[in-house]
Amino acid sequence: MSHAPDHRLDASGLSCPLPLLKAKQALAGMQPGELLEVVATDAGSWRDFESFAAHSRHTLVERTAAAGSYRYWLRKAGKDSEA
Repeated sequence: MSHAPDHRLDASGLSCPLPLLKAKQALAGMQPGELLEVVATDAGSWRDFESFAAHSRHTLVERTAAAGSYRYWLRKAGKDSEA
């Protein structure tokens, strides 16, 4: 994986919808174009992050799942397309 995130969020152990809510808070404090890496352990986060990316202007660059751990890379939307 060659994604070098600008910010990391460990949402391990948090139940749905907290991983997504924490990610939204993190994105709000970031600059446009920055990359956020989120680690979660809730299987429901897979669906939540997919839906969030589909309905926001932020980009879900990649997501992976392995051994009960889910990783998401979100790119903050630009100033003209703030979500």
